[in-house]
Amino acid sequence: MKNPVVKIKICGITNIEDARMAIDYGADALGFVFAPSPRKISPEQVQEIVSQLSSSICKVGVFVDSSLDVVNDIKSRCHLDIVQLHGSEDSEFCQALSPVVIKSFQVKDDTMLQVLSSYKVKAYLLDSYHAELKGGTGHSFDWSIARKAKEYGPIILSGGLNSENVRQAIATVWPSAVDVSSGVETRPGKKDPDKLRSFIETVKQVYMEKVRF
Repeated sequence: MKNPVVKIKICGITNIEDARMAIDYGADALGFVFAPSPRKISPEQVQEIVSQLSSSICKVGVFVDSSLDVVNDIKSRCHLDIVQLHGSEDSEFCQALSPVVIKSFQVKDDTMLQVLSSYKVKAYLLDSYHAELKGGTGHSFDWSIARKAKEYGPIILSGGLNSENVRQAIATVWPSAVDVSSGVETRPGKKDPDKLRSFIETVKQVYMEKVRF
């Protein structure tokens, strides 16, 4: 069976230059962080950036324990296609946003797999566990757990990805998408052109190799 295309999401976008660069290099989705983070951006800034982008690029808003009203308001104002939840949001909260919701889970060990089945979402984003940070840790986790998680639905692989390890990550998991932020930055909130291009080219190359053989 032909492997599905691995989509590429570039998260932590804070300016129009990085947004355009990611799109030009071949990204499928851009992520905007509305939660406490070095990459946090305001709805007004996102509105300005989005107004200059093609409607064909998928725009994702990242939230941590915001109210449903706040999420819906920002989603509407910023013309977001999908919301991504990184907090303690329960399955009912996610259901209220269905079908345009991604739920993030931090992976400490495989016990987290037990909770996935109770969430009916567009995709599960698996990130590295951190006692304080909700994302952007720059560290990877045991990818074999992500492979098991595919039994529950589409998986977006995140956590410490970069152009050096994304090939192995895809070979191990073959997720629906990969999500990168710190791995393609010069500093938090500013993307590095060479790292960004290398990451995206590597993901696309891995897919083409699989198709060829």
